[in-house]
This record gives sequence, structure tokens and C-alpha cells, in this order.
Amino acid sequence: MEEIKQYTPKDFKSDQYVRWCPGCGDYAILNSLQKVMADMGVAPQDIAVISGIGCSSRLPYYINSYGFHTIHGRAAAVATGVKIANPKLTVWQISGDGDGLAIGGNHFIHSVRRNIDINVLLFNNQIYGLTKGQFSPTTKKGMVTKSSPYGTIERPFRPAELTFGARGTFFARLLDVDLKNAQETISAAARHKGTSIVECLVNCVIFNNGAHGWIAEKETRPDRIIFLEHGKPMIYGVNRDKGLMLDGFELKAVTIGENGVTEKDLLVHDAHCEDITLQYKLAMMEGPEMPIAMGVIRDVQTETYDQAMDNQIAEVREKSKIKCFDDLVGSLEQWEI
Repeated sequence: MEEIKQYTPKDFKSDQYVRWCPGCGDYAILNSLQKVMADMGVAPQDIAVISGIGCSSRLPYYINSYGFHTIHGRAAAVATGVKIANPKLTVWQISGDGDGLAIGGNHFIHSVRRNIDINVLLFNNQIYGLTKGQFSPTTKKGMVTKSSPYGTIERPFRPAELTFGARGTFFARLLDVDLKNAQETISAAARHKGTSIVECLVNCVIFNNGAHGWIAEKETRPDRIIFLEHGKPMIYGVNRDKGLMLDGFELKAVTIGENGVTEKDLLVHDAHCEDITLQYKLAMMEGPEMPIAMGVIRDVQTETYDQAMDNQIAEVREKSKIKCFDDLVGSLEQWEI
């Protein structure tokens, strides 16, 4: 019997010095990803990490696997090509909010639409960090940056909205400083067959420090986020006494024990529901009135692009007399000279 190798996070750490600013949220995501890779039991040579351009896109250098640091906005296109060319590879795509949603926005929505079996970690610090602090597609309206000295007048993209609009099958969200839940969320993305989008809320200590500060403080975080788990009641809070209900067509935050509310009245999370209505509402929640949704918000299984392509090739081969390239050449009109 072939011995199954047990991996540790160290097996996925390269010999390269990690070049991010001290305190950058990217360190936490790298650490969580290496732990998930070890738990997956997939050999380093069976993994490919693809990135575009930006601070987060340095990550392939720090993983002991195959990697490709591509050009700006093209990580999704290259990751798609890698997966189609070698379906046995586990493919991770690393993009920032600028790289993935600005110049790479078109590739983003189409990889989601096609449901390529890749795992996308979208680092969202709401700023262009590598190019020194210009506003990005996710920067909050009104924010003063180096490219918006009087405040940006643009409304930001919301990654969940784009994912749902492109008929995405998996969307999750994590916070850099919430390491336990981050690892659990990335693991769920790795298990999903299809395009898994994980919005990673990370802090840029230099150009947008505190972008996610409202939910980052450990003491108040339990009252400001809700970690969603499929099949479990939507409960949160320091004392686990808060929850979510429907009030007509809208979500409502309530306190268990007040106004006759019991745990049985709370919504139960269904990440596998085909209908996106409630999942969309959860992903769009904003503070301070509502908690910010973390964890796996949507996880629906359907045919992947890889499977569809294989199925189509098999179907055509079965009906056709041409089984290979030689058969094709032999079927064409020929002359003897």
C-alpha cells in the first residue's frame, strides 16, 4: 500500500523573504493559505498559484509550489488557461481589488460565469497600495486619496454583488485578523468544485490604515460580524444573544429574549440554496445597524467549465467517426503528386 504523505505548513513555505510592510494584512492570509494547503493533502507539485500585479500578487513567491506572477489584471485569464491545460492541478488565483476588479474586472466576471474550477482569493484593502495610495474600485465614496484630493466621487464595487451578478456558485468573506475563521473559510473554498471567490478584507497600514477598523477590534468584533455556517441559526454577539430575522422582505437584527424573540425565530443559513435572494441580502449588510457577514455565504454545486468541456468532447467523439487528429487528416480531400 502506498504511504499517504502528511504535509505541514512548512512544506508550502518557500525560501523567499516575504516582502510586505510590517503589519500588512497579507501576512495573515498567506499563513492561513499555507495551513489549508497542508490540510488538503495535495502535493506542492500539484498546486499552481497565479497572480496579477499588486502587493497581494507577490504571494506566489512565498508558496513552495508552481507559480506564475503574470501581468496586471490577467490573473484570471492565466489561471483559466492553467486549469484547462492541466485539470489535475489545484489552482489558486491571487488578486487585489485593483488588479482583480479594475483592469481585470472583465476577466473576473467571465471566469465566475464560466465556473472554472479555481480558487480566487481577492485581497480587498480598498486602495492601490503598490502604486502608493490611489483610490481603487472598492474605495469608499468621498475618501481622500492621492488620486482624489477632494474625495472620490465614484461609488465602489462590492465584490459579492459582482459575483452574484455573474451567476457565481461560491462566495465567502474573511477578515485578516480573524485567523481561525479565515482558515475555515479558505478550506471551504478549496473543497468547492467551480469558481470560488473569497473576499479577503485586509488592512494596508501605510495607505489605508483602519479600512476595516470597525470590525477589526477583537473586543467588539463579535457584536459587529456574523460568521455564517450552513445549517446553523444566524447567531452572533459577545454573549451569543443576537441574531437575524426577516422583517417583511428585509433582514432585521434582534436580541434573543427581547420582545419574545427566541432562537427558533432566527433564520437558519442555507448556503446551498440556488436562489440568491437571501444570500445577496446577507452579503450586502453594512454597519452599524447590521453585522458584516463573514464565512461562506453561497456554496452551490453545478457543472464546472472543466466538466462541461470533457462531457462535450466525449459526446462528440462518441457520435463521430473521427477519433483523433490522424482520423481528421485522413478524412480530408487528398491528392497524390
